[in-house]
Amino acid sequence: MQTIVLGSSSITRAELLTKFGVPFIQRDAGFNEESLRISNPAHFVYHATKGKMQSYLEKYDLEMPVLCADTVVTANGEILRKAKDKADARRILKAQSGNKVSILSCMIYKSKTCELIDLSSTDYLFLPFNPDDLEAYLAGDDWRGKAGACMVEGFCKSYIKEVVGLESTAMGLSVEKLLPFLPK
Repeated sequence: MQTIVLGSSSITRAELLTKFGVPFIQRDAGFNEESLRISNPAHFVYHATKGKMQSYLEKYDLEMPVLCADTVVTANGEILRKAKDKADARRILKAQSGNKVSILSCMIYKSKTCELIDLSSTDYLFLPFNPDDLEAYLAGDDWRGKAGACMVEGFCKSYIKEVVGLESTAMGLSVEKLLPFLPK
């Protein structure tokens, strides 16, 4: 399989590509998604991903296929961004406790011969979070830099009552949908 560029500094996306055997190099283009003033979650994640790709292509040429992605967590129609601090993470996680949470991931894969745009959602129904477990999670650093301060593969996993969609989507990259488009 040909090496691609992951246009992101995300550790989780890098781990997903490694898990699925996709050879890649990582090169962040530095797009500031906080500059977007869009309240609709699907529109936000699409425009953030599009901005990352445009920023990448302004800095680098398309010598190798490029993959850019973004993820948002939503509950009650509100985008739950990356927490600014522990108090914000607590507020964001309490909005998810005992609630339906949608995690939307958008990816754009671009090569000289192909462009794939995918917007996928994974929906979770969470049981109420135990307050002691929540505080223990917040005492660590795992919530930092995560959309919605959420780790469905970590803290939130034991609270999942129901899930519809791919776990990889919730982790930030729908790798299963990408694989058929990658050059052999």
